[in-house]
Amino acid sequence: MIECNHAHWQSSHDYRPLEAGSERQAWLVVALTGVTMLVEIAAGYAFNSMALLADGWHMASHMLAIGLTAVAYLLARRYVQDPRFAFGTWKIEVLAGFASALLLVMVAVLMLGESLWRLWQPREIAFDLALWVAVVGLAVNLLSAWLLRDQHDHHHHGHAHGHDHADHDHGHAQGGRDLNRHAAYLHVLTDALTSVAAIVALLGGKLFGWSWLDPLMGIVGALVIGVWARGLLVETGKVLLDREMDSPMVERVRATLEREPDTEVADLHLWRVGRAQYACILSVVTHGDGSADRYKACLTGISGLVHVTVEVNRCGGRQSGGRE
Repeated sequence: MIECNHAHWQSSHDYRPLEAGSERQAWLVVALTGVTMLVEIAAGYAFNSMALLADGWHMASHMLAIGLTAVAYLLARRYVQDPRFAFGTWKIEVLAGFASALLLVMVAVLMLGESLWRLWQPREIAFDLALWVAVVGLAVNLLSAWLLRDQHDHHHHGHAHGHDHADHDHGHAQGGRDLNRHAAYLHVLTDALTSVAAIVALLGGKLFGWSWLDPLMGIVGALVIGVWARGLLVETGKVLLDREMDSPMVERVRATLEREPDTEVADLHLWRVGRAQYACILSVVTHGDGSADRYKACLTGISGLVHVTVEVNRCGGRQSGGRE
């Protein structure tokens, strides 16, 4: 019996960059947002400012969403070695981003409804005090946005077989964004937007008597948030549903293989398993004697292609397969 170390042929399915800083920053933003939220909601009710109240409740939903971001980082890190996750735990983070987008939609709908009601039933606003609270809220939002700004990780997360991907940085540029972090960033950015809208509305009401500007800014903010939420839903939903067959990576893989003599790609499935890392299962048809290893070797120069399974179909009826 031939002895073989099967561990040599196993590969790691952890395609997540190790970013402890992202998790810590997310929890810090949760704390900042929570404190500011309580102040703004209390001030909004006390001073009868719809713009301020909308900003406060908006921050409440964002505290929940950013908390979800932090929990997703924690779970993805905790279960990173769990073999039940076939391609790692990265999609826990994407799922959190999708849930955050749904929360943004709810925020937009609630803001729109409350603002329309305040247009119909206006209330007297304590402009001076409300302005001070709105300015503090904006400062906290800007600090939170700075903490959560996108920072691409440029460390090499290679395959266990040690392939040298020459254009690794190019792969990060093509879809390498942390969708979980980006969702949290959008939440605090919308908070900053509603804070600015609140300040503009309160100044307009204080200086020119335009009380209607307060709920109007709530409507504008709700529409902008709705647009941002839609974009995030599309981006995260695409990843969760493995809708990647329109990616330029697909045609690149196909073209690379079909440059080989007497080779045609019969079937190709490609999906994302990390921010800019892809898995691929494909089948080729040939009259020749090309092996699965030969076809996999053709793909080693493609950055981001980290897990490849190849099936070779001979026109004479023979079949062989291989995994990278």
